[in-house]
Amino acid sequence: MKAQGALAKRRRRSTAIAAAVFLLPAILILIVFIGYPIVSTFITSTVKWNGLAETKPFVGLDNWKRLVSDKNFWQAFRNNIVVMLLSLTFQVPFALALATFLDIHGKKANFFKVVWFLPYLMSPVAIGILFKYVLDANYGFFASLSKALGGGSVDFLGNQEVALFAVIGVICWQYIPFYMLYYLAAYGNIPTDLFEASAIDGAGRWRYFWSIALPCLKPTIISGATLSIIGSLKYFDLIFVMTGGGPGVATELMATYMYKTSFVSRNMGYGAALAGGMFILITLMALITITLL
Repeated sequence: MKAQGALAKRRRRSTAIAAAVFLLPAILILIVFIGYPIVSTFITSTVKWNGLAETKPFVGLDNWKRLVSDKNFWQAFRNNIVVMLLSLTFQVPFALALATFLDIHGKKANFFKVVWFLPYLMSPVAIGILFKYVLDANYGFFASLSKALGGGSVDFLGNQEVALFAVIGVICWQYIPFYMLYYLAAYGNIPTDLFEASAIDGAGRWRYFWSIALPCLKPTIISGATLSIIGSLKYFDLIFVMTGGGPGVATELMATYMYKTSFVSRNMGYGAALAGGMFILITLMALITITLL
């Protein structure tokens, strides 16, 4: 018995050593590329620095006090919330509808699967440039169509009332294909026996979707919604290319405001405080989402 206990102990020890060896590279990567930048950001937020000077005067919590009362930052946060809510409202249902269509028609719908997925394969910067011209107030598609019908110019990106919604439409156009494929993969995990059994019981496609498929897809839908929420709070490149946060602060997001403060205004200390504020708010939103869903 003692020999068996010693052997089991050696096995557990060797297993623990092997696990540590395999986990060590991943842990080091997390520390270097995630842990250190986060700590460095919070440290930088306590100094006044332009990114070039050798001296970094310590200012304590002054940058954070400024952040709390910064109307532009909270306007950017509200814009992020609008992007998040509308992205959820359109991306999840449309993606689920497209995935359901593709699942029903199988290989016959391969053409649609390829065409619908193309927007996601494009660079956000390329899409931003493309739609900046499509929505141009003078020469864009809608402006040209309006003029051809006898109307005036149509300025989606220059109008503070609609600019954010125009950008959200482009965001949804690009990312719906990702969630479509995500939900389509989840459809593939539903046993075909369930569909066959429901068909034998006389259930149609609509009944099968609501009573069987949708409950099976619920965990995937929740994880997809969580990804959409987190992604909506981090958008940068597409909006920066299309509007630069304008007109005014109509499409300003936390990421674009942080970038312009840090690299255009050369205020790295306050930019780090903005980045820290983003980190805290995104983490809180993610925790709330995971808890509620």
